Amino acid sequence: MGKVYKNILENTAFNPLKDWLQVKTIDMHTGGEPLRVIVDGFPELKGDNVLDYRRYCKENHDDLRTALMFEPRGHADMYGCILVPPNDDEGDFGILFLHNEGYSTMCGHAIIAISTLAVQMGWVAVNDGTTALKIDAPCGRIHSFVEVQDSEVKGVRFHCVPSFVVGLDRKITVDGLGEITYDLAYGGAFYAYVDLQKNKLNLDLTPQAYSKLIAEGMKIKQAVMEQDKEIFHPFEEDLSFLYGTIFIDSSSTVGVDSRNVCIFAEGEVDRCPTGSGVSGRMAIHWARKEIQLGETMTIESITDSRFKGSVVKEVDYGPYTAVVPQVEGTAHITGMHTFIIDPKDPIKKGFILR
Repeated sequence: MGKVYKNILENTAFNPLKDWLQVKTIDMHTGGEPLRVIVDGFPELKGDNVLDYRRYCKENHDDLRTALMFEPRGHADMYGCILVPPNDDEGDFGILFLHNEGYSTMCGHAIIAISTLAVQMGWVAVNDGTTALKIDAPCGRIHSFVEVQDSEVKGVRFHCVPSFVVGLDRKITVDGLGEITYDLAYGGAFYAYVDLQKNKLNLDLTPQAYSKLIAEGMKIKQAVMEQDKEIFHPFEEDLSFLYGTIFIDSSSTVGVDSRNVCIFAEGEVDRCPTGSGVSGRMAIHWARKEIQLGETMTIESITDSRFKGSVVKEVDYGPYTAVVPQVEGTAHITGMHTFIIDPKDPIKKGFILR
């Protein structure tokens, strides 16, 4: 059999050194977009609410975000989350979102995934039918609804925070691209929505255009940040920043209304149609009277995965007429991991190559 091979078979238990940090995760994807759920080993975060926990994590444990999101444990487009206490006793749990740039305010694919996981792991009492969850994200409370049939999760829908339009058909000048027309809207995060039908961009929303989408999406994001002075949340300064650029085009797929590709954070490409982005789109379509209560839009991504979006109701939100959008999708577990952070590792904080 071979002595070494026999030792391999008999000694599979791993005993890490005492000074090694172990972080356990459950990895998932929603429409191809990854989510690394940190379930054990992350230091306790201090604060009284989700925004406090987010601030504390950024100031004290950002090296662990990079260690778990960046290479060699992750990659340039990795996404993750940390579960924290809710803002009050009415909530079920809170959630922080992690990516290559920092900490986002809202993430629809993560809400769909973590709601699925809560049922699959038995964190909540489950019966066939609808299981409701109240999840506190940095942008506010998200209500999610997990559909269970024969003890299996069939899908998740969530009601996002009030989503609103700041401006339609705004124009900026972008170096190398000329004049760009965009809509500025909020769906838990601010996005610049760029419809390819309105702009003379030599782009198609396919995997083959991946690098070009990143380059032009980031150019547009930077230009909007520099030239548009109305990226302000009406109630919370920590939410007042542009998260990304969302390109929109028609789809040739029967039953699909349009295609979305979101370039967010530091050039990440969303593999799914972007839950918060779809939420903002519902506000845009509502403002243009292109969708009514009870109507559903199907939006596909760069991987051809699909979300359904609709409007639950219209609400007043500070100075804005907003909507409460609903987004529907599915998620799946891909693996369970125990990551080791060796303090003597010279690249323990991670790195990114694109």
